[in-house]
Amino acid sequence: MRPYNEAVKADVRRRMSPPHRQSVARISEELGIHVITLYKWRKAWRLQREVVPATEKDPEGWSASDKFTVVLETAGLNATELSAYCRERGLYPEQVERWRQAATDANEKPVLTLKEQKELERLRAQDQREIKRLKKELTRKDKALAEAAALLLVTKKMQALWGEVEED
Repeated sequence: MRPYNEAVKADVRRRMSPPHRQSVARISEELGIHVITLYKWRKAWRLQREVVPATEKDPEGWSASDKFTVVLETAGLNATELSAYCRERGLYPEQVERWRQAATDANEKPVLTLKEQKELERLRAQDQREIKRLKKELTRKDKALAEAAALLLVTKKMQALWGEVEED
């Protein structure tokens, strides 16, 4: 692997980052840098909590970690700073607010205690047993219905062959 200077890395980061969002394959093709090298750089930048989606997807198609990074980066910004941030990255403040709300909502899910988890598991097992019992009963009734239909059919055929039989 040949060494690349910081100017080349900065250009690649700019191309991967919003609003450009060029794909790794496209950057590799245009600059002649191996894709594995580009993926390593992107991984390092992501570990530094930089927004580098490296995809041409719309921001709504970004990974959850990229969206969360944007939420973290914009947490302390006022409206003017947020607008500037969004313009630089091709985002809308409404998107960032939606992502912030989604992150907040995800953390509000109640955590179950061990006792509650065991109770849910017990209820689930009970439901599974009930489902199994009902399926077995349904199968039995289907067989009985098929047998009754077959007997009715045989009775009608016998009457058609031998005519009405008078009972004494």
